[in-house]
Amino acid sequence: MSAVTERGHTPSWPSLYNPGREILHIEHKPPTQPGGAYLYHASDVFRFTLYWTLIFYTPIFLFCGLYAFWNYTFPPKLRSSRPQDDENLLSTMPKSPPSLPTLRPVPSLRSTIPPKANERRSRLAFAILVLLTFLSLSVAGSVIGSAILGFSLFGLYKSANFNMSTWIPFLLAVIQVVVGLLSIWPSIIDII
Repeated sequence: MSAVTERGHTPSWPSLYNPGREILHIEHKPPTQPGGAYLYHASDVFRFTLYWTLIFYTPIFLFCGLYAFWNYTFPPKLRSSRPQDDENLLSTMPKSPPSLPTLRPVPSLRSTIPPKANERRSRLAFAILVLLTFLSLSVAGSVIGSAILGFSLFGLYKSANFNMSTWIPFLLAVIQVVVGLLSIWPSIIDII
């Protein structure tokens, strides 16, 4: 990381360096800065983007998967209506004429029917399947997103004859995770 990477040499991952070298005071300087690390092969751009995406993407999916696992393993208890609440509610209502019958809440059919046991899978097995699904989707999303973004941006840089800094895959991964969070979070919360 102390010297500029040669065109044939792949820097070791992560090879991040001070980005100020390429942002501040760059007038009349060469396109590759001393102390910078650059990527010149499509496979390297994909690999760097994949590593960063896995680092940022997997913990978020793991958190959501653990949340779903916890909810399937230990479902929330049903709230039971207490008779005191019903009496307080009825006492604040205006009195009806005595000729009308008193309204009583109808008992819920849901509370009288016992839950059916799952003959095929236990609740824990289903929760583990949900967790593994979240983890496998995070890896699949990382691979697909890294391939699309990494190869597309490499083609763009190659056609413009630019030098790709090792910061670009890092930023691609951050953008991919933020867009993924914006698109998946509301729907997962509704499903869970």
